[in-house]
Amino acid sequence: MPDIIRDRVTESTTSTITSPIFLTPSRYLRAPNLGLILKARFLPTYSVVDIFAGPGGLAEGFSNVRDEDGERPFHIALSVEKDAAAHSTLTFRAFLRQFGDDFPSPYYDFLNGMGAEPNWAELYPEQWSAAQSEAWKHELATGGSTDELDNRIDLIRKRSDGDTILIGGPPCQAYSLVGRARNAGVRGYVRQEDKRHFLYQEYIRILDRLRPAAFVMENVKGMLSSSVDGQNLIFDQVLEDLRGNERGAQRYRLIALAPHRAASGDSLEPKAPDFVIRAEDFGVPHARHRVIVIGLREDLACALPEDFLAGSLTRESTRSTVDHVLDEMPELRSGLSRSVDSDAAWKEAVVSAMSRVEALSVDLPGDNQRVFTKLAAQHRKRLQSAKIIPPRVGEGHGISADCPSDLRNWIVDEQIQVLPNHQTRGHMESDLERYFFAAIFAEV
Repeated sequence: MPDIIRDRVTESTTSTITSPIFLTPSRYLRAPNLGLILKARFLPTYSVVDIFAGPGGLAEGFSNVRDEDGERPFHIALSVEKDAAAHSTLTFRAFLRQFGDDFPSPYYDFLNGMGAEPNWAELYPEQWSAAQSEAWKHELATGGSTDELDNRIDLIRKRSDGDTILIGGPPCQAYSLVGRARNAGVRGYVRQEDKRHFLYQEYIRILDRLRPAAFVMENVKGMLSSSVDGQNLIFDQVLEDLRGNERGAQRYRLIALAPHRAASGDSLEPKAPDFVIRAEDFGVPHARHRVIVIGLREDLACALPEDFLAGSLTRESTRSTVDHVLDEMPELRSGLSRSVDSDAAWKEAVVSAMSRVEALSVDLPGDNQRVFTKLAAQHRKRLQSAKIIPPRVGEGHGISADCPSDLRNWIVDEQIQVLPNHQTRGHMESDLERYFFAAIFAEV
């Protein structure tokens, strides 16, 4: 998606302003037959403003786009998020971006389990300060003063000479099907009084102020059917506001990157369902459906034929699956929490627990008692004869041999020798016995 925005915008402007300086592989997002045009144009650098940023996934995608010369055309100028946990991730992503492609060695040492997490601010004060400036913990649309936010937006627009991009997704709890079901069970809940329905208006306000070359708005598919009064759909109003038709504001042409219908009549104007992108159709091993609206400023879009912007994503003929990315995750053993934990001690403890389960007289009908005892014995003997005990921390990357190469290259970082967060916790021996009993009982 970021590749496409870059391509569309740069085909309509020759600005020479530049700015200083892990989502989807660009192969899935690049529009065809644009190489010759791009080589003939100067590619500016765009300052990206990310609002309702969450942990920064959209910005990560934009920041990883490369142009024909390997340069990054998108610079994240500001990310805004209110949630403390998400903002922590947002800040760390901004910190790592300060290093370009060469992440600092202490980062890899930490991921590879070679020590505690360092104090990044002490090790790299300049880069950490830049990250804190970029990632702002701030709640949007609270009804309070917007002066500080507006001043920052105005400064970004001025320094970028208008070469800006706005991205973000207003909170979705009021739109999602799960959120709406939960709200319906809340006594006294009134949809018209739920301010989350109208947080998109803050996106519109910032869009009017920044007047970017392009924007991306992302949300859940439930937004298409959400209504405050039970009659008028919110998404219809969102589209009108994004176009700028009713406000007399800057106008934008809306783009559906993967429309689900052929154009009818003389109009290629996308309909609401056309903005739903199904990630699994484009090489992502995840059935994630999201509404993604792209807007291109009218003065840039008018130079392009209307059909040139339709259906920019190419669907993959072969789907990637979870099996591609998880099939070779290493087998791990559990740990012992109340005794010395070693491979030998763990094996002895688990074999002992299996023997006790094997000896149990379980009130099972028919021949199931015999089957229960036989299965428990089989598992016990297999562990007793095992020469190699699995580790507690996973190494490698877990990617299957038949994983598509582009997906593999996007995921794998050869400097990471372990699978982050793929490690086991310690357990009491009595818990291991109960787990084994439950597993055999379920198998019977």
